[in-house]
Amino acid sequence: MPVARTYSIALVGVEGHPVEIEADIENGLPGLLLVGLPDTALREARDRIRAAIINSGEQWPQRRITVGLSPASLPKRGSGFDIGIAVAVLAAAGVVPAASIDGLAFLGELGLDGQMRPVRGVLPAVAAAAATGFRRVAVAHANAAEAALVPGLRVLGAETLCGLLGWLRGDPPNGAAGTVEVLEGGVLPAVASAAVAWPGGAPPDLADVLGQPAARRAAEICAAGGHHLSLLGPPGAGKTMLAERIPTVLPTLDRSAALEVTSIHSVAGVLPAGEPLITEPPFCAPHHTATKAAIVGGGNGLIHPGAASLAHRGCLFLDEAPEFGRDVLDALRQPLESGEVVVARSGVTARFPARFTLVLAANPCPCARGTGLRVACSCTPSVRRRYLARLSGPLLDRVDLKVDFLPVGRAELLSDRRFAESSAAVAVRVEAARRRAADRLKDTPWRLNAEIPGSALRRSFAPGPGALVPLERAMDLGEISARGVHRVIRVSWTLADLAGVPRPTAAETSYALGLWLGVGR
Repeated sequence: MPVARTYSIALVGVEGHPVEIEADIENGLPGLLLVGLPDTALREARDRIRAAIINSGEQWPQRRITVGLSPASLPKRGSGFDIGIAVAVLAAAGVVPAASIDGLAFLGELGLDGQMRPVRGVLPAVAAAAATGFRRVAVAHANAAEAALVPGLRVLGAETLCGLLGWLRGDPPNGAAGTVEVLEGGVLPAVASAAVAWPGGAPPDLADVLGQPAARRAAEICAAGGHHLSLLGPPGAGKTMLAERIPTVLPTLDRSAALEVTSIHSVAGVLPAGEPLITEPPFCAPHHTATKAAIVGGGNGLIHPGAASLAHRGCLFLDEAPEFGRDVLDALRQPLESGEVVVARSGVTARFPARFTLVLAANPCPCARGTGLRVACSCTPSVRRRYLARLSGPLLDRVDLKVDFLPVGRAELLSDRRFAESSAAVAVRVEAARRRAADRLKDTPWRLNAEIPGSALRRSFAPGPGALVPLERAMDLGEISARGVHRVIRVSWTLADLAGVPRPTAAETSYALGLWLGVGR
């Protein structure tokens, strides 16, 4: 068989594209030529594949071998094409029957000894293979559980190239060659019920945030509607503690959201070991020295998702937000509006989902003594303005709730213990509010109040009679922008869902307006 064809998947962002691998063996000087826009890692596959085939006990064809990757205009990056190329070469040499590789896609890297090694992005790649019409997919054994999350496919998880070749040829099982595990796709793994080992022995709880009832209420509103939050206050007031506890009141991810989140983490290579499916909302807190590529995604060659995408369906927390680069913060304006990050590079454009709850935390001034502390603040008014002006107006215009933290005294800490509710109690109300929103939005593509566009708010989800009077007064005074009006209305719908009322009234819109304006700043 002079020419053989196998298939693999090329990832651009989290979107998979099928790649046809053609292997042609002809007379000429021995060698392997790769064509079809491969990158450096893929060009190095020639030596890996040759060593893996020989060390698997197979004969390397001592003739001229040409491997073409089609479509040629699509950039191919990474080592995930190794197995497909190796099987195509052996099929062209007549070692592997052509019928055994029909309708089969290959994903994985080869070691020099023939071991099949896992690669990033298996879940979105396998999902793209299933959407294209493939019935089977062969991956490294370490990626088998992740690949089996996709329904409608049979997954072959092999430990070695020798074991995979034996399975394709129908050879008797050979323990020395490594086993091939066959899994039926679409069966979600059971979530472990074992307790998580938290630092200090106890999981974080919203009741730990004492003396800040307004901030706890704002966190509940954010969790219920998917709104963004800004926290301003001195060190030690509880800003970081509150942000870290927002995920504890978020509901568990549904199947579609869990697959989305898992796909992003798989592409980034940060999928937790032994957990093929992420079911809890992620929490991402990058350091203030992070670059723009680290926050929104990018990189040279292979484009990786950033913290904004890793926080998809969860929470992105920027502590000491004014210390981040101005261009880094402004780069978040696009995902805050559209729910996705678009990274354009020469010849390729990658899209990553990025619908997260943004939490910004900032001190009132560089010396952090600007609010109610006995130690006098050493910052001049101009220094304070410049410091907080690092958070641009267009960015803050996209933040729904702005809350001030005040220093907490001993009396407040003691008295608030009786009123601070646990995360479990708040999570019940958050889940009920999300169910009400989901019932209202069941015939739309949106799931949360924060996702409703302004046109739909005006046309289909207008508040009750008289509810917009506070907003009209604020617009007449120039206190709020048109975008701010839409955000206030979205928050008012969340307040109505938490209160169990059918439509927002003037009370909800007034409260939402005060949260958007950040009264007291």
